[in-house]
Amino acid sequence: MTYSLDFRKQVLRSIDDGMTFAQASKFYNLSPTTIQNWKRRVHSKTTRQTKPYKIPDDVLLNDVKEHPDDYQYERARRLNCSKTGIYHALKRLDISQKKDFGTSKSVSNKKSGVSE
Repeated sequence: MTYSLDFRKQVLRSIDDGMTFAQASKFYNLSPTTIQNWKRRVHSKTTRQTKPYKIPDDVLLNDVKEHPDDYQYERARRLNCSKTGIYHALKRLDISQKKDFGTSKSVSNKKSGVSE
């Protein structure tokens, strides 16, 4: 949540009128660090420094179809992104990554004892 510009200016006016950062933080129920940051830059940021990276839905769906039993870190390595990015993209697409013991990579179907 961001505070309004009027509120920020009011807090900074109190500081200019002689109130200390500690007094202002108690009076306005703010962190002293927040007030110090406002002193450096009154206006809130409106843009990012980097463009947010979004994994294309069709690429991820194709990857899930080709490699249904892979872990998220393996998908991340293949798609050149982070595990967290894969997690959020799968959540956005409402894909649950439940493991199927019958198709596990570590145990073949014969050894798993799971009948189909």
